[in-house]
Amino acid sequence: MKLTQLARSGLFALGCAMAASGALAQQAITVNIGSSHPVANIWANAMKEVFQPEVDRLLKEGGNKYQIRWRENYGGTLYKFNETRTAVKDGIVDVGMVGTVWENSSMPLQNVTYFTPFATTNHEMLIEIFDKLNANHPALKASWTAQNMVPLSSLITDSYDIYANFPVTSMASLQNKKIHAPGTSANWMRDTGATPVEGALTVYYTNIQTGVTQGALSFASGIAPARVHEVAKHLTRVNIGAMYFGSVASNKSFFDKLPKEVQDAFVKAGQATSVAHGKHVTRMSTTAMDTMRAAGLQVSELPAAERAKWINGLPDIVTPWLQTTGDAGKSVLRAYFDELRARGVKPLRDWDKAAR
Repeated sequence: MKLTQLARSGLFALGCAMAASGALAQQAITVNIGSSHPVANIWANAMKEVFQPEVDRLLKEGGNKYQIRWRENYGGTLYKFNETRTAVKDGIVDVGMVGTVWENSSMPLQNVTYFTPFATTNHEMLIEIFDKLNANHPALKASWTAQNMVPLSSLITDSYDIYANFPVTSMASLQNKKIHAPGTSANWMRDTGATPVEGALTVYYTNIQTGVTQGALSFASGIAPARVHEVAKHLTRVNIGAMYFGSVASNKSFFDKLPKEVQDAFVKAGQATSVAHGKHVTRMSTTAMDTMRAAGLQVSELPAAERAKWINGLPDIVTPWLQTTGDAGKSVLRAYFDELRARGVKPLRDWDKAAR
């Protein structure tokens, strides 16, 4: 039976009303997201280009009940590199880049890779390992909770090398040089003759240019966007290793108040961000090397014998860390090296012997 014009009009009006009601039912949630570094940086890029759009996509596909209003605070507009933990912990941002490399006193367990150099150069593998450990290892989970944070996606570096305004042909080349070595990476300079200087990618260029330092321990995907190679024209390949740098994390008080659907979207988007971050760093490090070589960067390898001197000449830098972190540190160290070896990695020093 055909609908009358009146009936059709009534159904049309009802449909419009239902649509309007659905639109009104959508809840808008404001999320302050930020970083100490600009979006060109590999960690901030992961947040801006993957995490945010992935959350939006998941919520839309999940019924479109919630819409995120992103308030972006990238490039240090709200906090600097030495304030990443407190910015997220205290809710200055709801989601932020947390550089645990600068937080050894407050988050020492997260710095296990920085006390075990020359373990692996595979940064994509490192993301898999720390996503797993942060989600499942009791001590690591508890340490994030104690800081009022929920880790969502692991952040890493590609392998560290020496970028300097002088060539490094041997360990003797480092004598009396000031080299940027952020946070706990200063330990890698122990007994090398060089003086480690605190800092971050955001200050390396100016400090090397003005003579405050002569170089930096760093990685290609970070050095190139910061243009540090313009003032540090010598790269010496040392392959100290890829490092777990920190995480994209949410303020836990904020996260706990979110609807379950939004929490799930955050977690799933974090997982997607980890995968994309690893691939992005792979692309970036390759492209960075091409760019820097074209700009005149001189690349050399530290001779194998000299590299062996560095590896074997380092003092036992992990035991003091274990003395501070106790059984929790031993457990994290064992778990990390077990994960490496399960994936076929043979670290160049068996740092975990101290925890067995």
